[in-house]
Amino acid sequence: MAIKAVLGAALLLAALTGCAGSIERWIVDTRVHQGEVALAQGSLSEAELAYRLALKVDPADPRARAGFSSVATDIADEQFKAGRLDDALQTLATAAKYDSQSVRLQALRSEIEQAKLKREIIVSNYPTFKETGAQIARSYQSLRLMNQKIVATLKKFDYTFNINELTSAIRQSYELNLEVAHDTGRLIAYRQVVEAGVPGAGGAAEPALAPPTSLLPLP
Repeated sequence: MAIKAVLGAALLLAALTGCAGSIERWIVDTRVHQGEVALAQGSLSEAELAYRLALKVDPADPRARAGFSSVATDIADEQFKAGRLDDALQTLATAAKYDSQSVRLQALRSEIEQAKLKREIIVSNYPTFKETGAQIARSYQSLRLMNQKIVATLKKFDYTFNINELTSAIRQSYELNLEVAHDTGRLIAYRQVVEAGVPGAGGAAEPALAPPTSLLPLP
């Protein structure tokens, strides 16, 4: 709030003295520079914020518009890779307001829209896929908890030097290995089901185990 108050006072003073344009230009230049530095440091969120603040002062500034569009597209790409397709499309829609002709933006949007359509078709035809995948993911999350218990037991041994703690860690490790083997088997079976039912799911070296069924929406 204090910074906003200072900037507001500076702009008011500049307006009264006929220097508002130069103050606004200084703010935009500073924000654009901050965006470039943040981008060079790999911080997309900070770069996006800096460019956004520059655009608030001068929505027509070409550097701020290009910088914001580029960074927003990078963020959308990360969201896409994380499976957040709707968020990615929303981010691209915002970026397109400042650079609608970006070839990279348009290509990414097309790729995401195709992936979203394919996912919707698969989910409508194979409703069990999503839940099965979620169950396997939860199983692997539980493996992390089991591993943490082993580490905690070993740390306890460091203080007590009680051989029973090592015995407990060994037992937990056996249980962890059994769960890993079990979940690996589930993953293999899951892949086989997907390969058998979804066209293009397998690579060239891994043909489908059965003729794929149609992906057209069911009646």
